[in-house]
Amino acid sequence: MARMTLSRRQFLKAASIAGITTYIAPFGSPAYAAFMEHKLLTPMQWDPATGLARYRVDGIAKVTGSKIFARDIRARDLPNWPDQQSHALILRATRADARYSGFDLSRLDEKTKPDRVVTAEDLARDGVAFSDFYGEDMLLPAGKTPAYLGHAVAILIFHDFARFRLAKDALQFQDDIVKYGEHTGPLARDPWGTFRYVRVGGKSGYDEDVFSSLKDAPVFPSQMRKQLPVWPDGKNHGELGEEGMYHAEQLRGEISNPPANWLVLNRRYQSQSVDTAALEPDNANCWYDEANATMHMVVPTQSPSEVAATAAGMLAKSSFKAKTLVMHPCYTVGYGSKDHCNMPFYGLVCALYSDGKPVRIANDRYEQFQTSLKRHAFDMDYRIGVDRKSGLIQSCVVDMVANGGGRSNFSPSVAMVGATAAQSIYYLPKSDITSRADASRAVDCGSARGYGTLQSMAATEMLMDELAHELDMDPIDFRLKNVLKSGMKNTQGAIPAGQIRAEEILKKARNHPVWVNRERRKAEFEADHPGKLYGVGFACVQKDFGTGAESSFAKVEVSAKGEILLRHSGTEIGTGMSTSQALACARWLGRPASNIGVAITDWPDLPMVSSGDPYLMSQEDQDKLSANPAWTPALASPASASNSAFYYTHTTREAARLVFMHGLWPAAQAIWTSGLGGGQAAPYVVRREDARWEKGMLTANGMQPLSLEQLAGKAHEMGLVVGAVVHGFNRWQWTEADFKVGEQTIRVPVDGIALCFAGASATDAAQTGAEAGTPASPDSTVARTSAGVASIDAGPDESLGTKSVSRGTYKVINREVVYYPPVQRNNAAVTYYSAMSALAEVSVNRGSGEVELLNHHSIIECGSLLSPELVSGQIQGGIAMGIGHALYESLPLYEDGPGNGTWNFNRYHLPRATEVALWKQTAEVLPPLSETDPPKGMAEVVMIPIVAAIVTGITHATGQRFYSLPVTPEKIQEALA
Repeated sequence: MARMTLSRRQFLKAASIAGITTYIAPFGSPAYAAFMEHKLLTPMQWDPATGLARYRVDGIAKVTGSKIFARDIRARDLPNWPDQQSHALILRATRADARYSGFDLSRLDEKTKPDRVVTAEDLARDGVAFSDFYGEDMLLPAGKTPAYLGHAVAILIFHDFARFRLAKDALQFQDDIVKYGEHTGPLARDPWGTFRYVRVGGKSGYDEDVFSSLKDAPVFPSQMRKQLPVWPDGKNHGELGEEGMYHAEQLRGEISNPPANWLVLNRRYQSQSVDTAALEPDNANCWYDEANATMHMVVPTQSPSEVAATAAGMLAKSSFKAKTLVMHPCYTVGYGSKDHCNMPFYGLVCALYSDGKPVRIANDRYEQFQTSLKRHAFDMDYRIGVDRKSGLIQSCVVDMVANGGGRSNFSPSVAMVGATAAQSIYYLPKSDITSRADASRAVDCGSARGYGTLQSMAATEMLMDELAHELDMDPIDFRLKNVLKSGMKNTQGAIPAGQIRAEEILKKARNHPVWVNRERRKAEFEADHPGKLYGVGFACVQKDFGTGAESSFAKVEVSAKGEILLRHSGTEIGTGMSTSQALACARWLGRPASNIGVAITDWPDLPMVSSGDPYLMSQEDQDKLSANPAWTPALASPASASNSAFYYTHTTREAARLVFMHGLWPAAQAIWTSGLGGGQAAPYVVRREDARWEKGMLTANGMQPLSLEQLAGKAHEMGLVVGAVVHGFNRWQWTEADFKVGEQTIRVPVDGIALCFAGASATDAAQTGAEAGTPASPDSTVARTSAGVASIDAGPDESLGTKSVSRGTYKVINREVVYYPPVQRNNAAVTYYSAMSALAEVSVNRGSGEVELLNHHSIIECGSLLSPELVSGQIQGGIAMGIGHALYESLPLYEDGPGNGTWNFNRYHLPRATEVALWKQTAEVLPPLSETDPPKGMAEVVMIPIVAAIVTGITHATGQRFYSLPVTPEKIQEALA
C-alpha cells in the first residue's frame, strides 16, 4: 500500500504529544503544495503611497471559486494516500427522554449494508474516547439515556460512494432506525458553570473599590443542590466568598426596597438559540496507515494545535499502535463553529475502523443543523436603579442563565463573558451579576460570534432605552450621563485599557441627521405610507476582545534582496488574518511580507514548553514554572475572540521590530555615516526615534531615503539580525522580559525570542546564545519540539537543558528576567474593548407586522486599521448576522428543533440582501488617536448594537416594547392587537 513519507528533517521537526510524533502541515506549506494543482495564495499587492493592500492574499482564489477547503479534498488528491475513498455517516438519537436500546438497519438490503459498523462497545473495547473537554459517550452505549438530541449512537462506514448514498437516502429522516426502551425523562445534570461578580465601588468610579473581583475575588458557589448553586452565607466571616455575598445581599436588599428618589425597573429578556450557519459544514477526511502506525487527518479547524493535541491524546490512550499523527488543517470559515468542534475526532474514529481505507465524513445541511455548535439561548433578569433627579445609575442586579446544551464545550466561558459584558458602555457604581450555564438536552453550544455578549448587551441596551423613556430623557443623553470614562472601573473592578471612546461615539450619533430628525421623518413617512409605522432605534456597546490567555508565535525574516518572510501560529478562518498580518510588517520594515505562512505549529527555532492551566494556576506555581526560560503559560491561541488584529499583530510587529532595531537600523546608520568625516549623518543629529518609512523608503531627520533592498543587503553583509522569532503571552496585559542582545540588555513585551544573525553558522549561534533553562517536564506541552528532538537536531552534545538550541542560523536568546501578569489579573475578566454604535431606521407594517430595515448607520472605533477593506467587510457581515438575530433567526431548543434532524435553510431564515439595507447602509470608523494606536479586535462587536437598535426602532414605531428575540411579525401583531 502507498504511504506518505516524511523526510528526516520533517521527522526531526515533529513534536511528541502524548508519545505520538505529530507533524502538522498548514495551508501554504510544501506539503500542501504537493497536492494542489495551482497556487492559492498570491503575492501581496500594495500601494506604498497609502500603505493599503490592493486585494487580500487569497482574494483571487476566493472570487474565482478555486479556494480549497477540507470539504473539497478526496483521498486521490493526496500524495501517497490510497485512491479509494470510503464514506461514513453517523446514526443519532432524536429522543433524549428514554433509554437507547440499539438500532435497526433492516431498511437496507444486502447491497446497501455498511462494510463496517462502529458502536460504543467497539470504542470501550479499544480504549477510544473523547478527551475530558468533550465529555463522555462519544458513541452512546445501549441502556443509557441520550444526553442530548442528536447524540451519536453508531457510525456506518461504506467503501464506495454509491452504496453510501443509497443507504443514507434510505435511513435519513426515518424514526424506526434508532430504538428506545424505558422512558426516563431528560437527564438532570449540574450546570456546566456558575459565576458571580460583585462590585461595590468607592465614592467615584476612580476611587478604590470597597469590594470587587479584581481587588478581592469572584464569588463561587459553596455547593450544588438539586442542580442549582448554593452561595456562601454572606455573614462576612473574613473569607472573600462570604464577604462578597454580604455585599451582594446588601445591594439586593437596597434595590428591592429602594430610596424614594430611585426609579427601579425589573425586566426579563430572552435571546434565542441560533445556528452558526458556517459556509463549510463540518467534515473530516482521515486515513489510518496501520502498516506504518500513522494517522493522517485533513480537517477544517480554528484551533489546529488543539485538534492535534486531542487527537494524539486519544490515540495514545487507545489500544491502536499509532506512533505518528500527520494533520493538514485547511482554510475554513468558522466564526466560532470550528473552534473545538468535535467532528475531527469522529473522523479519526472512522479511520481507525475502516480496514486501512481513508474515510470521509461530511455533514449535509440537515446533519449540520442537527450537530453544529449553536449560539446559546439566554434568559436574563435585570433590576436597575437610577436616581430620578440626576439620571445616574445607582445599582444593578442581573441574573442570567445560558442554555449550554448536551456537552459543556465553552459554555462556562460563554456564561462568564456574558456576565462581564452586561454593563455594556456604562459605569455601574454597585453591581451583582450572576451567570449560569445549564446542561440540557439541546444541541451543543459553543463559541459563536458574540460569545454571550450579544445576548447580555442587547438586553442592556433595550433596558437603557426604556429607562430614558421613563425618565423623559433623550436616550443618547441618558447614555452620556452614565457612560464609562477612561480610568473608571468595570464591573470586575478593572480599569480598561487606554482611552475609552464610547462617549465620543455617542456624541457623534446624537448629531447624526437620522437621530436629530427622527420625529419629523416619522411624521412624513407615515403620512406618505398609510398602514406603515416608522421608527428610529439606537444602541451603543463595547465588546471585549481576547480570552485572558492569548498567546502566539511569529517569525519575520528579511532576505538579502529585501524579501520579507512571515510565519505565524494564527489561523486564517475567512477574516483576512493572513493579509492583515502581512501588512503589519510594514510598520517596521516599510512593506508587507510577501512570503506568508499561517497556522504554523512547528517552531523549532524557538522551542518553548507549557504546563498548567493559565486560568487556574496559583501565583506560586507560575513563579516556579517561569524560572525555566523556555516555559510559557500557553503556547498558541486558536483563531477566535477577535484576537487577530490586536494579539496576533503584537507578535508580528515585535518580531519585525527586533529585525529593524538590531538589523536594519544599524545597517542604515552604517550607510549614512560612511565616507569622510562621518558621511552625510555627521552634520545632523540622527536618532532612531526619528526614523520614518516614507513610500517604502527609510529616512530619519533629513537622511537619504534607503530602500529595503539596500538595508537588507547591508544587514546581511554586516552579519546583523535579519530574522526574529518571538512568542507573546497576554493575561489582560502583555508579559515582558529582559533579554541580552550583544552587550545590551533590552526589555521586550514578549516571553521568548530567537534571533537570526546573517552569515553566522549554527555553531556560532549556539556559542553566542545564553544558556537555556531546565528541560521540560514529561507532561509539558512542547511548541513543536521536544527535548529529545532538539538534541538530535542540535548535535550529540547539545540538549534543551544544557545549551542554546539553534536551527540554522537562529539562536535562542534566553530571558534573564520575566514579568508575567499576576494570576490575579484573571479576575479582571476583560480590559480590552472596542466600541460601536448603530442607528437603525425601520418600517413596520401595521397589518402584517412585518419589519423592513430602511437604513442603518454605524460608528466604530478600532484603533489603527491594518486594512480598511477588511474592516468594512467585517462590519457589513457582522451587521447582517445581527439583523438575522434581531428579526429572523431562531431555533426551537428541544424535540421540534434541529436535534431531530429535519432542519435546513428551508425552515431557517437567514437575512437576504433585500433585508439588510444593502445599498443604503453606511459606517464611520473613528480615526486613531495617533499613528501609534494599536489595531483592536472588532469582528464580534460589529454584530451587537444593530440588534438592540432594530428592537428599539420597532418600539419607536409601534409604541410597544419587546423583550424576546427575534421580534417576529406574529409578536408585533399580538402587541398591536
